[in-house]
Amino acid sequence: MIQVTGLSKNYGDKQALKNINLRLERGRVYGIAGENGAGKTTLFRCIAGLETCEGEIRADKDPLKNHLGLLPTEPYFFSRITGIEYIRLLCNARQKQEADIESRNIFELPLKRYASTYSTGMKKKLALMAILLQDNDYFILDEPFNGVDIQSNIVITELILSLKQRNKIVVVSSHIFSTLHDTCDEIHLLHEGMIQRSVQKDGFGALEAEMKEASVGKKIDQLFKD
Repeated sequence: MIQVTGLSKNYGDKQALKNINLRLERGRVYGIAGENGAGKTTLFRCIAGLETCEGEIRADKDPLKNHLGLLPTEPYFFSRITGIEYIRLLCNARQKQEADIESRNIFELPLKRYASTYSTGMKKKLALMAILLQDNDYFILDEPFNGVDIQSNIVITELILSLKQRNKIVVVSSHIFSTLHDTCDEIHLLHEGMIQRSVQKDGFGALEAEMKEASVGKKIDQLFKD
C-alpha cells in the first residue's frame, strides 16, 4: 500500500501540485492522465523522494524509495557505461546480485555497447529492464510507451499486467489512452496540479470521450474551414 495525503508542491510562486490524495493498493495498476504540464512527473518525483513536498507519503515498505522502481520519461546514462554495467549498477543499489543478465535480455538490447549511444526507445527499454531486475515492490512508469516500437509496446503492456499478477503496485502515465485502458484498474485525471476525477474501469470509455472532446472540440473543423 502507498498512501498519499495532502501532497502539495510549489516552485517559487507556482503551485505545481495541490492537495493530492491517493491510496494505491497492491495488485492494481493506476493510470495518471493529463495534459503536458498537469503535474504528472512532479507527482512521480515526489512519491519517489526526488522532490521535497508538503503532505505525507506512507507505504507498507519503509523507506519507500528503497523499494520503488522509477522509470523517468527520459532516463539519464553516464557517457561511459555499457548497458550491462548500468543494469548491474542498479541491481547493486538494491543488493541484488544479478548474474544472468544476458538470458533475461527480453528486449534484445546490445548490452555491451555504451548506453549513451542507444536510441530513445532503447534507453527506455534498458531503464525498464534494470528496475524490473531490482525486484521492486512498487513501480512508477512515466510514459513507458513513448518512443518505443510497436512490438515492444506489446511486451511492456504484458509486463505491466504481469507485475499486477505478482501483487506489485504499478503507476503509469501515458499520452496514449488505449495503453491505459488496456493495463489500468483505475485512472486519475490530473489537471493543473489537482486530481480532477478518479475513474474505475467501467468508466474509461466515457472519460476518453470527455478528454477527446476537451482536447479536440472543433479545432479540426477550424483548421480546415473554408
